[in-house]
Amino acid sequence: MTAMLWIAAIVLIVIGVAGTVLPALPGAILVFGGIALAAWIDDFARIPVWLLLLLAALTAMATAVDYVAAALGAKRAGASRQAIIGAAIGTVAGIFSGLWGLLFMPLVGAAIGEYLVQRDVRRAGEAGIATWIGLLLGTVAKVAIVLTMVGIFVFALFV
Repeated sequence: MTAMLWIAAIVLIVIGVAGTVLPALPGAILVFGGIALAAWIDDFARIPVWLLLLLAALTAMATAVDYVAAALGAKRAGASRQAIIGAAIGTVAGIFSGLWGLLFMPLVGAAIGEYLVQRDVRRAGEAGIATWIGLLLGTVAKVAIVLTMVGIFVFALFV
């Protein structure tokens, strides 16, 4: 039974790491869930409650970064709410079109969303690029936080 729980914890962590770049999965939350499960399995011997609380704070940071980065990029360029919605739709559509789609469909979605509001191609392009850069920077920050969480977990387990 313990082996199955460890496998479940590791699977949650691996899926969570993938979820940091795939928008349909709550990556940081899944990683935290796997780490919390591992801590519980081990009776919090190698991963104490205080460390779990620190990892919970990192999880909250990663989740917040996901939303704040795109909004700040859009706001900086004066993009509309529709540009952000378009970027989110583009991100989901990008999942089904491979790596290039995952990278560039948010830009296309943001530009289309802004164009529907402004009817200005130049303005839509600027808003699309700013929103896209915000999304990319947010993803980079989220990946860094999640990899830090995994590193802390591995260090706590083996040291």
